[in-house]
Amino acid sequence: MIRSLFKIPNKITLACSGGPDSMAVLDFLRNGRKEVRVAYFHHGTDHGDEAYKFILDYCSKNDISLTTGFIKREKAPDESPEEFWRNERLKFLKSLDCKVYTGHNLDDAVEWWMFTAMNGTARLIPHRNKNIMRPFLITPKASFSEWCENKNVPFVSDPGNSNLKYARSRIRQNIIPEILKINPGIRKVISKKIKYNFENQNNDMRPAC
Repeated sequence: MIRSLFKIPNKITLACSGGPDSMAVLDFLRNGRKEVRVAYFHHGTDHGDEAYKFILDYCSKNDISLTTGFIKREKAPDESPEEFWRNERLKFLKSLDCKVYTGHNLDDAVEWWMFTAMNGTARLIPHRNKNIMRPFLITPKASFSEWCENKNVPFVSDPGNSNLKYARSRIRQNIIPEILKINPGIRKVISKKIKYNFENQNNDMRPAC
């Protein structure tokens, strides 16, 4: 089941990578009769070319407005590729004159919690970062995969997600499976923290029914 932490308006801009998570969210929102505009960021990679062509074709066939951002600088010597892509993607999304919704999910939140813990301080992915909104942080990744399978939603897979040269991939592939053996309820723990954090922050949003 795809669940939203807070109510989503009828007209939104969705950050969409072409992967199963964001494509499931796109289809979910359009099935809910939301008017969705897509924002795609090209990471300057071979997969970025593939995903851009896929997104462009999908949006054209389904009459969806598309806004695209591109890498505009060289990677700094002290930036990892992950940091570089994340920084440039956030800069693009924050440059849009609207709220931008993403498909970040509960598994992303668990991975980020572990990643930040190993760097000194465990942190939650915030449900809001300026104009960037993350309503699906309490939905497990499996729910998006099931949606794509059950609804025949097309997507493209990023090979970087399984490339162990990236820290997040090593956490996803190697560390999370071991953590689940020790604490099978880790997703429930992080979900409760996300809900508590949301409910105790002063904002103008309310949980969706």
